[in-house]
Amino acid sequence: MATNMISNPQKIREIIDKCEVCYVGMTQPDGTPYVLPFNFGYEDGSIYLHMAPQGKKLDVLRNNPRVCVAFSTDHRLFHRNEEVACSYGMNYRSVLATGKAVFIEDFDEKVRIMNVTMQKYTGKDFSYNAPAINNVVIIRIHVEKLEGKLSGYF
Repeated sequence: MATNMISNPQKIREIIDKCEVCYVGMTQPDGTPYVLPFNFGYEDGSIYLHMAPQGKKLDVLRNNPRVCVAFSTDHRLFHRNEEVACSYGMNYRSVLATGKAVFIEDFDEKVRIMNVTMQKYTGKDFSYNAPAINNVVIIRIHVEKLEGKLSGYF
């Protein structure tokens, strides 16, 4: 199966919207990669992440805010010959985004971003108490480059 690049923003958005998690690649101070799965929100060219106010990921992002975010969905194993291992492959749709992580401090913006994320997973907006918002870290990744690929789909 041929792999095809996707440039249509609507098709890229459909892939991102279909994903339940994204994988965020970061670079540790010693140069080694560090990748974690996240729930996310996506709106107007920005990826939103929320997390606890402690942990290794925060130290890594504060040291180097450059990230790569991977989305992948619609995985389907196929084969040309069931008896030949090298004839197997995987159909998929994927998006790769690169950008810079920015920590969001504004209370009202944090509420708005939490609702972008909650809309994705529940279809609803919520109200939040001050301790809940003050004790969550919100990161906006402004996407600088967005690449879509698909294999086995049209």
